[in-house]
Amino acid sequence: MKLLVFVLNNEEYLEEVLEAYVEAGVTGATILDSEGMGRFLTYEVPLFAGFKEFMKGNKPYNKTIFSVVRDDSVIKRVKSLIDGIVGDLNTPGTGIMFSLPVDWASGLVPENEEV
Repeated sequence: MKLLVFVLNNEEYLEEVLEAYVEAGVTGATILDSEGMGRFLTYEVPLFAGFKEFMKGNKPYNKTIFSVVRDDSVIKRVKSLIDGIVGDLNTPGTGIMFSLPVDWASGLVPENEEV
């Protein structure tokens, strides 16, 4: 099992992204409101207020989506679908996606059940 984490920089794509998760076979996810370090430093720490000019046009907030998935094939499918929605994640400002190994989990929807 893996923990799939996706930081979506443009909240406007959230509904489409969640539809892609379902299409890829993800049975559940947790969505958190999040804020990037650059935005926080620029607007909340006076020392970095001069960076506001560099932040123009950037979305101030993002959504972070956590999901435990059973195998890498689901991650590859999600990544492919996400690229089709938000564009290549290697393009700055689109988002960040990564996975971590999960040694143990409880409370997951069994594979043969529908959501």
